[in-house]
Order: sequence, then structure tokens, then C-alpha cells
Amino acid sequence: MDADDPETSHGSARSTEQSVLAIHGARKRFGDTEALRGVDLSLAAGEWLALLGPNGAGKSTLVRAITRLVTLDAGTVTLLGRDLAASTPREASALLGSAVGLVPQDIALYPRLTAGENLRAWGRLQGVGREALGERVAWALEWTGLATRRDDRVETFSGGMKRRLNIACAVLHEPKVLLLDEPTVGVDPQSRQRIWEMLATLRERGTSLLLTTHQLDEAQQMSDRIVIIDQGTVIADGTFDALVRDTIGTGRRVRVRLATAVMGSNALPDGVRTIGDLDLEATLDDVAAELPALLRALADQGLDVSDLDVTSPSLQAVFLHLTGRELRE
Repeated sequence: MDADDPETSHGSARSTEQSVLAIHGARKRFGDTEALRGVDLSLAAGEWLALLGPNGAGKSTLVRAITRLVTLDAGTVTLLGRDLAASTPREASALLGSAVGLVPQDIALYPRLTAGENLRAWGRLQGVGREALGERVAWALEWTGLATRRDDRVETFSGGMKRRLNIACAVLHEPKVLLLDEPTVGVDPQSRQRIWEMLATLRERGTSLLLTTHQLDEAQQMSDRIVIIDQGTVIADGTFDALVRDTIGTGRRVRVRLATAVMGSNALPDGVRTIGDLDLEATLDDVAAELPALLRALADQGLDVSDLDVTSPSLQAVFLHLTGRELRE
């Protein structure tokens, strides 16, 4: 991608001074496995960044390095303009504790405590003052839609309710940066929608969101920028539109289902491919202008169309184009 393109933002192209979080040259090896191989990544104030990659790509190691749960072999992590490695352990811990919220994939709640008790417990752990804690708990319960379940034990909650409460417990101290690991895994569509609305509210307030997810459709719809990491290195970084343009192209895929099979005497238009006996496929740059002409050409060959489907470029197609279709275990 072109580093001068305003829609792309490689680590070297985005200024560290403009970022609330910046990772430069991150390297980490576990035995013979090089989990991170010089990763550059940045996060701007109020930005929603989706960090994607196959299993084992290095996403979790990178997030753990940001929170100092993993010590990098090389590279720097800069948070709110301060190099964490250059700070004392106490200074780094204090900065991370005040500026960063972490939502793990595994639910981190006390099941036998109520929703309100969980929030108060986590608020105290995060250093929220006694006077502010009651107000923050009340806000969190309304924000999550759990106000009426304040006095119910978490063990009675659905998976979606636990996920929402899990997020709330991570933001009681109003962090500048929120790290989320698969926040919608295993939840119903209604809870998933509520979670995205919750996160959108945080972004509107200026919180920067770094989200790891395998829900590519959601990452495409919700994120401002997408970073794809594979085999310990960043292989793509930019807006969805920029990634599409620089990989699979912006053309729409059109699949046509015929009423009868194509015969040898039928001459297909240029660029049309056969998919089985009854299906044809083509890529069109301008659907409005080119599709009518395609249908007329098929009709001229005596081919009756029974159905058609137009597919726009997707993040899933970009992801598979860049990382391959092989299973990663």
C-alpha cells in the first residue's frame, strides 16, 4: 500500500505523537517460535481499531505485551507519550492501571456476587474513589441495560449479560484505551448489538478501542481501521475501502443461475466464467451499467436467467486473500 495514502496507516506512516498507543519494532520469541517479528502498530485518540489474524498469528502476544504480561525481546510500547520500558515498574503499572482497560475473552466475574457487587469490587480494584464509585456503578448498570438485575447473582445471567457486565467492569475507571479480546463470542444477536452500541458510546466519549475478533463482518462495519497480522508481522493496515482497493479490487461479483445448462453452441460474453452446469460468474466494475448488457448478451445466446446474486467486496474476502484458506489450529 502507498504510505502517502491518507486511507492507509502503516506503523511508520502514523506519527507516534498523534497516538495514544504506539508499538514499534515489537519482537518476541518463545523457544523456536518467533511470535512477533518487528510489529509496528498505533492507535489514535477515539479510534476503533480491529486487530485481525489467523490463530497463532501473534495477536494475543501483542496485546499481552501492551499490558506487560509479556516482556518483549525488542521494541517499544508507548502509552500516552510515555515509553513503558523506560519507566520504572511502579510508574508503568500505575500508568497502565489508570489509562488502560482490558476485557479478556474469558469472563472475569465473581459468579456468586450480584451485578452491583461485581461492579463495586472491580471499581475498588481499579482505584475508583468511594465518592465516585456509586455514580460509576449506576452509570454502568444503565449503560449495559442491567439496571433491573443489579441485585441478581451473576451465576443466573445469560452469556450475553455476562459479556456486557464484563466490559462494564473494565471501564469503571474511565480508561483512555480499551483492549477487547473477542467481546461478542458466544452471545445472541441482541446482546451483540447492545455491545456494539456500548462500545460506540465509549468511542464518542474519546476512548480508543483495540479489538481482536474473528467476527469479520462486525469488524468491517464498526472499525475505523483494520490491521491484519500473520506469522508475527503486520501484512495489512488501513481502512476497509483501502484494503479492498489494494487487494481484491472494488468490482462486484455477479453470479447468475441459468434455467438450462450452457451448451457448446452458446458463446459466453468476455469475462464470464462457468461455475458448474447452471451457474455463471463475472466481476463488474459498474453494476448499473454493465449488468443489463450482460443479461442481454446471455438472452441473445438463448440462455434464460432464473436467478442472480450481486456480492460486494467483503473483509472476509480480503482476509482470505492475504492469509490463505488453510486451517490454522
